[in-house]
Amino acid sequence: MRILVAGASGFLGTRLVGALTEDGHKIRTLVRREPRTAAETRWEPSRRRVDPEVVADADAVINLAGANVGGRRWTEAYKRELWDSRVDTTATLAAALAAIDSHQPKILLNSSAVGFYGDTGDRPVDEQAPPGTGFLADLCREWEAATAPAEAAGVRVAHLRTGLPLDSVEGFLKPLLLLFKLGLGGKLGSGDQYLPWISLPDWLAAVRFLLDHDISGPVNLTGPNPVTNAAFTRALARQVHRPALVPVPRLALRAVLGEFGNEAVASQRVLPGVLTTAGFDFRYRDVTSALRWAVEHP
Repeated sequence: MRILVAGASGFLGTRLVGALTEDGHKIRTLVRREPRTAAETRWEPSRRRVDPEVVADADAVINLAGANVGGRRWTEAYKRELWDSRVDTTATLAAALAAIDSHQPKILLNSSAVGFYGDTGDRPVDEQAPPGTGFLADLCREWEAATAPAEAAGVRVAHLRTGLPLDSVEGFLKPLLLLFKLGLGGKLGSGDQYLPWISLPDWLAAVRFLLDHDISGPVNLTGPNPVTNAAFTRALARQVHRPALVPVPRLALRAVLGEFGNEAVASQRVLPGVLTTAGFDFRYRDVTSALRWAVEHP
């Protein structure tokens, strides 16, 4: 399959491109700088510019582009960057797909996030749940809505509502591992909030599963058994053989992270209903085995 990937240089994009290449797919990536290889094509999503021939030549498009949600304090300027880096890229690709007269790409797998649901407390939610409230929920709603032109043109669109992929090299787990190895780890806030984790191997396998199965609409990319932050903390402490004695108060998170501090302690008991119904086989079904894999594969 010929697959066009946006956001290929990020944490998940780098690993996905490697996995798809190993599967034998022909990969072309979209970059914002000058291309360095024949497999790269420059685009300008802020100006809604992408080479239509490159899009038309693809059998599938995977869009993972977006600034790092936890990368910086949420100033108004950075919130705009978070918004534009997702909505502009999605709208650019959706418009290009809709404009193709023949040989439309069969699939658009477009990144989204479980932030769509907002804070759900201890209530389990699947893809049928309505959107929540707050900046991330609003962003996810607009992000997904930006695919509408492609859907109207008959392209199969799946929204990848990703949780927290567990990997020791990048992402959510990396800074936590350092703290826990130093004996400074602990629960965030009360620890009662649910974490929608997923193992990195299962995230990669789920995306490849969606390429091969006729599934559209929202798809939660989360593990089948979400746990509370307190339970996650205990499991991680066991994996690194350290105590977890230093809880981080909610007020401290707010002071350091600003508005993102509130999101960091939101509770999201998100279940992968669509994947489960479709018969996807999770390799790591519990957080202990997922953390063990992450710690043992630096």
